[in-house]
Amino acid sequence: MNRFELFIRERRYLLNVSEHTVSWYTCALKWLPSESPSQAELKDVVVKMREKGLKETGCNAAIRAINAYLHWNSETERKCGAGCTHPRIRPLKEPQVILPTFTDEQVKRLISWKPGAKHYYERRLHLLVLLLFDLGCRISEATGLRVSDINLDDLLATLNGKGRKQRIVPFSFVLRKALHRFIADFKLKPVDLVFSTADGVQMNRMVALREVKALCVQLGFTAPRRTLHSFRHLFAVNYLRRGGSLFHLQKSLGHSSLEMTRRYANLVTADLQAVHERVSLLSR
Repeated sequence: MNRFELFIRERRYLLNVSEHTVSWYTCALKWLPSESPSQAELKDVVVKMREKGLKETGCNAAIRAINAYLHWNSETERKCGAGCTHPRIRPLKEPQVILPTFTDEQVKRLISWKPGAKHYYERRLHLLVLLLFDLGCRISEATGLRVSDINLDDLLATLNGKGRKQRIVPFSFVLRKALHRFIADFKLKPVDLVFSTADGVQMNRMVALREVKALCVQLGFTAPRRTLHSFRHLFAVNYLRRGGSLFHLQKSLGHSSLEMTRRYANLVTADLQAVHERVSLLSR
C-alpha cells in the first residue's frame, strides 16, 4: 500500500470523512508526481493545473487536499501552521466576484408556481425550491433529508452537513404546510427520503440542477450562474438584509468559521445605496 492509499485509509477510518471527501482527496493527489514531492515539484503542479485550464478556485480546492496530505506525510503531530517545515503549496489569490442570484421577481415566480396536484415530480421540484429558499442549505443536505429529520411540531429540520456534522435549523410555517401536504399526499414513512426517485433512491444533484433550470425557463427567465448555490447565497444576503447577525447566519449555514460566512455577506448595490443615504454627512 503506497502513501497516498494509506493517507486516504486513515482519513476514512480514523477521521470518518465522507465518501465525497475521499473522492476529493483521490482526485487531488493525482496531481502529485511522487509520494514525497519537493517544493520545486509542487510549483510545477500548480503550473500544470493552470495549463489544464483550472481556475483559481479549482486550484485552491486541490491545493487544500494536497497540503493536508503533505502535512500528514511529514508525520508531524501538531496542527499544520507557521511552524511546519514540510513542503506545501501557497493558495492562489482568488478574484472577489459577486455571485449573481435570483431577482425578487424571479423568486416570486418560483414560489407562486403551481405544480400539478398529483404530479409527484413537479410537487417534488416545487418543495425543493421552497426548502432551498427557506433553509439556505446545501443541495446535498436537502436531497439527503429524511422524513424523520423533520419536526413539524417545532418547525425544525436536522441537516447532515459537511464532515458528517449535524445541525438543527428552523423553518417557516409556509414550508411546514408544504412539507406536511407532500408527506401526507405521497404517504411517506419516517425512514423515507423526502426528495427521492420513484425507487426511493436519493435525488441526484444533476437531476435537481436540470429540473430547476428547466423550471426557470418555463417561468420566463434564465437561471443564474451556479444555480443551486444561488439559493444559498440569496438566503444569506436576505438574512443579513433583514437584520440577522453574522454569527447566527454562520450557525444556519453550517460553517465552521465566520470567515467562510463573510464571503456570503456581499450585499447588492441597492442595499449599499440605502445605507449610504442614511449615513452620508451630505444627507443631513
